[in-house]
Amino acid sequence: MAFEFEKPILDIQQKIDELKKISSESGMNLDNEIEKFEQQAKDYQKEIYENLKPSEKLQIARHANRPNFLDYMQLMCDDFIEFHGDRAGTDDRAIIGGIGKIGNFNAVFVGTQKGSTTKENLEYNFGMPQPEGYRKAMRLFNHANKFNLPIVTLIDTPGAYPGITAEQNGQGIAIAQNLRDMAKLDVPVIAVITGEGCSGGALGLAVANDVKMLEYAYYTVISPEGCASILFRDATKAADAANALKITASDLLELGIIDECVKEPMGGAHNNKEEMAKTLKKDILSSLKKLTKMSPEKLRKQRYEKYRKMGCFLHD
Repeated sequence: MAFEFEKPILDIQQKIDELKKISSESGMNLDNEIEKFEQQAKDYQKEIYENLKPSEKLQIARHANRPNFLDYMQLMCDDFIEFHGDRAGTDDRAIIGGIGKIGNFNAVFVGTQKGSTTKENLEYNFGMPQPEGYRKAMRLFNHANKFNLPIVTLIDTPGAYPGITAEQNGQGIAIAQNLRDMAKLDVPVIAVITGEGCSGGALGLAVANDVKMLEYAYYTVISPEGCASILFRDATKAADAANALKITASDLLELGIIDECVKEPMGGAHNNKEEMAKTLKKDILSSLKKLTKMSPEKLRKQRYEKYRKMGCFLHD
């Protein structure tokens, strides 16, 4: 699936394919011309991706083939054993978690899960957790706390499931309890926004000592479409809302909301999942080496101060 802003690159690629076909059929040597067009395509792609608008990064974050939680577990961990259920009779498939080994560290991994097909998305509820999902996550966080295991969360969700049943079963309080209890954990917590990080549904897994975002991910209190519907009474103005909300990794790094922007492969993580996982694994291991040296008291204090200072502005 190509994006609209990639159309000039596709036009150049079409010319390259035509030249290759002519060369193959006629026996003409067109290697120099083909090489020039290929370099032009690379240069154009680099220019486009260095100047993406927030609304265009939004499209990349939502790409159907973007690596999901289970992809990262397979590519980053030597072993991963999934744990099921919230110990109250339900197992929300929108949140998956377990114990895995990354480098020399054993850790508890928890993340939202999307599918790449309609069937998979129905199984994982399009990455929208219900209350039982947040309770399962907190059960795993408490398990990590009990056995002194660091926690890594991978977040890619359009938000918590907004259905009536979810509200009846305590969606709001489930997220609120996660926010409260994650702040009290004695072990290192690393959160990574890998795609969509929308509203309290994302924050319910993101109270961490170190918050990272992939280069083309987004993290926001409300989706641009929802914001446009409320402010402009017109969801088609989502691009304007995306520009105003400051939802990109570069904006949030500047504002101090996140700690690191993780570089993606050219064209986005979906173009090279292996390279993306390798880069993210290196960054996670670097954070684990730093955070595991801190005492429980320092970890709690650092986490508390991190969130207390958000939204504070000093004036001369």
